Amino acid sequence: MSRYIGPKLRVIRRLGNLPGLCRKVSRRAYPPGQHGRQNEQRSRKQSEYAIRLEEKQKLRFNYGLSEKQLLRYVYIAKKTKGSSGLVLLQLLEMRLDNIIFRLGMAPTIPAARQLVNHGHICVNDRVVSIGSFQCKPGDIISVKPKASSKLLVEKYLDFPGLANIPSHLEFNKSDLMGKVNSVIERRWIALPLNELLVVEFYSRK
Repeated sequence: MSRYIGPKLRVIRRLGNLPGLCRKVSRRAYPPGQHGRQNEQRSRKQSEYAIRLEEKQKLRFNYGLSEKQLLRYVYIAKKTKGSSGLVLLQLLEMRLDNIIFRLGMAPTIPAARQLVNHGHICVNDRVVSIGSFQCKPGDIISVKPKASSKLLVEKYLDFPGLANIPSHLEFNKSDLMGKVNSVIERRWIALPLNELLVVEFYSRK
C-alpha cells in the first residue's frame, strides 16, 4: 500500500486528531461514509484486531508512511534494545520531515516533506532531500542559504503546526536554525495512541 494522498479530513473523522497530517478540524463529529452517523450511535464492540488495526493506521497516516515503510521501522524497533513501542516512536520522530514539522518550519508533515524533497533544508550544512533521513543528537538543521528557501520557511513560521517545540529540540528563529539535542521523550509525542498495539499487530501477522 502506497502513501495516502486522498482527503485528509476523512481520515481524521475516522481515526481522531492527527496533528502531523492536517491542521483542519472537521465540523462533523461522526465517522465518514454513508452510514457514519448511524455507526456512531451504535455501541458495537470492536474486535481486538480492529483496535490494533486502528492504532496502526493512526501511526501510518500521522507520519505519512507507506505500509512497507512502517513494517521496516517495526522490524528495526523489535531488534533494538528497549521497549519496542517507544523505540518505534523515537525512530519516526527522528525522521527529518518530522523534525522540520516539530521545529515549526512547516505546518504539517506532508508540507515538511515537500520542503525537504525540493532541497530547501540542510543537515550539518549539507542539503538533504530525503524526508526519511534519520537525524541524530547533535545534528544542526538549517534552511538552504537561498532567498526563496528562507522566504518559504519564514511564511510557514507565522503559522506553526504545534504550539510548543519539544525539549529535545532547540530553534533559533532569527537564523532559521535548529538543533537536535537528544532523543525525544514519550510525554512530548502528542499523538494519542498505544504504540505497543502497533507492535502486536505486526507480531500476529
